Amino acid sequence: MTELYQSQRAMRRMRKQAMERGVIAILDVGSSKIACLVLRFDGPERFRSSDGVASLAGQSSFRVIGAATTRSRGVRFGEIDAMPETERAIRTAVQAAQKMANVRVDHVIACLSGARPRSYGLDGRIDLVDSVVSEDDVARVLAACDVPDLGHGREVLHAQPVNFALDHRTGMNDPRGQIGNTLACDMHVLTADAHVMQNLLYCIKRCDLELAGLASSAYVSGVSSLVEDEQELGAACIDLGGGSTGVSIFIKRHMIYADSVRLGGDHVTQDISKGLQVPLATAERIKTFYGGVVATGMDDREMIEIGGDTGDYEHDRRTVSRAELIGIMRPRVEEILEDARARLDAAGFEHLPSQQIVLTGGGSQIPGLDGLASRILGQQVRLGRPMRVQGLPQAATGPAFSSAVGLCLFAAHPQDEWWDFEIPAERYPARSLKRAMRWFKDNW
Repeated sequence: MTELYQSQRAMRRMRKQAMERGVIAILDVGSSKIACLVLRFDGPERFRSSDGVASLAGQSSFRVIGAATTRSRGVRFGEIDAMPETERAIRTAVQAAQKMANVRVDHVIACLSGARPRSYGLDGRIDLVDSVVSEDDVARVLAACDVPDLGHGREVLHAQPVNFALDHRTGMNDPRGQIGNTLACDMHVLTADAHVMQNLLYCIKRCDLELAGLASSAYVSGVSSLVEDEQELGAACIDLGGGSTGVSIFIKRHMIYADSVRLGGDHVTQDISKGLQVPLATAERIKTFYGGVVATGMDDREMIEIGGDTGDYEHDRRTVSRAELIGIMRPRVEEILEDARARLDAAGFEHLPSQQIVLTGGGSQIPGLDGLASRILGQQVRLGRPMRVQGLPQAATGPAFSSAVGLCLFAAHPQDEWWDFEIPAERYPARSLKRAMRWFKDNW
């Protein structure tokens, strides 16, 4: 655990150095595409640290000066499956983005979507020695949080204080400088499979790059797709990716739960490929141009030419009605949404004051998805696009780029985490679980 704490601190230091130089790259390693954005930070803004233990709201003074995407290879379920292929794809994306930006980049901040994330809600309480809350007191209360046994081969990906209470006053973002006797803290800890994180780290090192930060893509998608009111009042973000679907819940501008479903848009493509007996590339094209999940009377008459180059004339001239295509796609899309719904139910989402759900990610572009989703997930469903950031090319403004854009905001304004505070090594928490999930039901 202490080793991880040190490595996260080292990444934060690297990020600071990169920002002082003014250039950093963003790397979204997904199952269907690898996106790289190069950011330039300018002006005195970049030297200002984030205000308190606050969230990512507000845009920093950065602009995107390079952007590139390439087809992902060697990644399945959001996890690296074939190292050399992924390394080549990352190099391709980074080199193209560097060429566009006309600058060399050494440091990247990456996000990962698989790795079986698991959420824990922890709490800690201390008595104050001095009546004014200092930085050390915040470090002590974080160290006082009871950490559960995370299990073999798991590492902490995020450890964010989401709420402070000073005596009887709760709901504080930053207690520093305030007067009281007892300080309490609620912390959200997200863990992931260590080997998946290490593989990504190793792959990035093989590309001659330094990792200056790692984030969960479910988290960063929510940061870029949920508007400020939704982050404040409570909302869920469902990021329909290629190999996996990320689920995250936000309230009071903090993420309080994240999970992922090991199904995504690629599985829909595979179903079309099997159902129509066509190659995956053809299935992807058919899905993109003609796909949908709600059939009308018109769709029985709309015929789609499948095409092909097997040389068998009959086989290559086949047509299929759009209604048949929808019949293949709909069950899989329903399965993904039902799995996401089960994750939200397990997290106690229905206890939040607001029930807003935002769909984003490349898979959310299937026509008619919002109607189907509101039937499965509840009434308040909308399709989300990432917020606008300066210099982002038009081609990268769609929902498929919500995690890449969220990663830019995360790079500019990282939320304060456990490792941003000087926690003495002997106080480093490694005790039993006092209470895990559902804590926000009592707190808000």
